[in-house]
Amino acid sequence: MNHPSHPQADPPNDSPQQAQQPDLNAAEASPGGADAVQSDQAAAADAALESRDEAMDRMAQEVEQSRQRVLMAQAELENFRKRTRKDYEEQLRYAAMPLVEDILQVRDNLVRAIEAAGSTSEATEAVEGLKSGVELVTKQLDDVLAKHGVKSIPAVGEIFDPNFHQAIAQTPSDQHPEGMVAIEATAGFQMHQRVVRPSQVVVSTGAAQQ
Repeated sequence: MNHPSHPQADPPNDSPQQAQQPDLNAAEASPGGADAVQSDQAAAADAALESRDEAMDRMAQEVEQSRQRVLMAQAELENFRKRTRKDYEEQLRYAAMPLVEDILQVRDNLVRAIEAAGSTSEATEAVEGLKSGVELVTKQLDDVLAKHGVKSIPAVGEIFDPNFHQAIAQTPSDQHPEGMVAIEATAGFQMHQRVVRPSQVVVSTGAAQQ
């Protein structure tokens, strides 16, 4: 027996698997696709570089500040060393001042002996010999003091200077103008640049009024 034939249905044009397949080119075709991703990556890289440069600048500034502090500390240390060295040298330089002051008192007595010998009316040979001997000792003493930086302070004929002279009186003088030293009563001395004792002087008031 022959069965009637049934017409076969045409197969669908799209299978369900094909209908669900995503469009892979959609992301590339959209305006916010790959270009936006690359732009974000570039911005992130620039931000990282900028942050690194700022960090390096801060480090460079800190290094420079540290270097300046080191230089200042070294300069202060060198100045301290110089001051200490100068103070030590000054102490050594003037350590003998008390001894010099005592020696000058002995010199004063020698000078007085010479003056006394010169003022005597009896100019005997013995007196002249004694005077010459004392003068020689005084000169030797002055030479020894000079070797150690001790020298007399100029007085007679110099303008009165309170830093070096001590005025004990005033007197008219035809030889010395007003304000100049006319007479030296006691010689003054200085050791290097420091006054051991000032000269005791008599200051001129100028020519006597007629």
